[in-house]
Amino acid sequence: MAAHTNLDNTLTALADPTRRAILQRVSLGEARVTDLAEPFAMSLNAVSKHIRILERSGLVRRRREGREHLLSLNTLPFDEAMAWMETQRASWKRSLEALDALLEAEDAASNTGEG
Repeated sequence: MAAHTNLDNTLTALADPTRRAILQRVSLGEARVTDLAEPFAMSLNAVSKHIRILERSGLVRRRREGREHLLSLNTLPFDEAMAWMETQRASWKRSLEALDALLEAEDAASNTGEG
C-alpha cells in the first residue's frame, strides 16, 4: 500500500506545470526557495505550497543553512514511477501483441476459406 501512496504522491506532484518547472530548476543543482519562487507570478506562500507537495512526494529535499532553505532534487521517486510505468507498458505490449497475433490468425483463416 505504501508503494502506491508514494506513486500517487509522485504523479500528483508531476501533474502541475509549476511543480515541474521547480523540479527542472532544482535538477540543475541546489537552489534557495526564494530563488525558485522568483520567476513565478505568484506569492512566495503559493510557491511554498507547491514545494511542500514536492517534498511530500520525496522529489525534493530541503536543508536549512542559517535562515536559508535550500532544495535539491531526489531522483528515487522518478525511478520508482518509471519502473511502474515500464511494467505497465510491458504488460500492455504483451496483450496487444497477443491480440495482433489472434487477429492475424483469423485473417489468415478467413482468407484461406474464401479461395
